[in-house]
Amino acid sequence: MKREKVVEGLFMEKGFNCAQSVFLSFSGEMGLDDEAAMKLTSPFGGGIARLENLCGAVMGGIMAIGLYRGQYSLGQTEKREETYKLTREFIDKFVEMNGSIICKDLVKCDMNTEEGKKFMKDNKVREKVCLKCVKDAVKTIESLL
Repeated sequence: MKREKVVEGLFMEKGFNCAQSVFLSFSGEMGLDDEAAMKLTSPFGGGIARLENLCGAVMGGIMAIGLYRGQYSLGQTEKREETYKLTREFIDKFVEMNGSIICKDLVKCDMNTEEGKKFMKDNKVREKVCLKCVKDAVKTIESLL
């Protein structure tokens, strides 16, 4: 529950993007400083630079899995396979909870248009959809790790 509050604070109160919020919820425990974590994940909000592709919460989650369990030298095929397995499980659970891993499918609008921005604001998409996604990503990663 504590990490859910952390991710909510990063996302809603501080205004970091979904990828930054999810990744930073884990990265400090693995020794990565906050500035590096924020810089590394800054391009991934809005489905990668607001291209509305892979959800930033999912991207941040995948990066956290890699940081915790990823291969770091040649010959570690078991680490690579474990990371792939955990990533697939994470994605499967995220899709089960949210219906997709594609940002545009999740937010149901084009956030790059004035109409889409209005839809996002009027329907509180960040508060209702995106916040759920970052919390679901964090909960799922915690259960897998």
